[in-house]
Amino acid sequence: MPAMNIEQARFNMVENQIRPWEVLDQQVLDLLYVVKREDYVPAAYRALAFSDLEIPIGHGEHMWQPKMEARILQGLALKPTDLVLEIGTGSGYFAALLAHRAQHVYSVEIHADLKATGEANLRRAGVANVTVELGDGASGWTKHAPCDVIVLTGSTPVLPQQFLQQMKVGARLFAVVGDPPVMAARLITCSGEAVYTSIDLFETSIAPLVNAPTGERFSF
Repeated sequence: MPAMNIEQARFNMVENQIRPWEVLDQQVLDLLYVVKREDYVPAAYRALAFSDLEIPIGHGEHMWQPKMEARILQGLALKPTDLVLEIGTGSGYFAALLAHRAQHVYSVEIHADLKATGEANLRRAGVANVTVELGDGASGWTKHAPCDVIVLTGSTPVLPQQFLQQMKVGARLFAVVGDPPVMAARLITCSGEAVYTSIDLFETSIAPLVNAPTGERFSF
């Protein structure tokens, strides 16, 4: 795709998909021009990089829709001092978005080939403040706890309390919680020691994390 057409497609994505979906934070909108989404999309799907759909990346995993990525980024309200834990690296694109707003991102990927792909994409893009680690983070990842921000990129039927225990006071956590066909895109804030508040940003349905736990629902 010629460079001019790519930039027009990016503009259309921001103005026709993302801004109308209640994403009005100008810093978030500007970031979508800085971090080149097409550089993280598998070659076979590059023509769909700016489309309003999920893009397959292997193992039944997908890149989120652009408007969902932007809406979540807006909700997390990252700060330059934030330490972020991301569960599910995938293509590395959302890690790159997080990294441009935060101090450092620790991203955990269960599939070795996706870890390698995500790392390679980030390296080519010159993103130096993301550390990708191989492992199963579906029930928490204590290595870098406590964190300022936690993001689960796959859904989970229940939110493991381990994640809540890995949040600093003031920390934010994003997770898609529930069972198909309708799940809640939930933003949880640690407002005090063992005190949490929760809001649902929107409804969606996405693939679960590998080894996502099941069990008793935790309510706020």
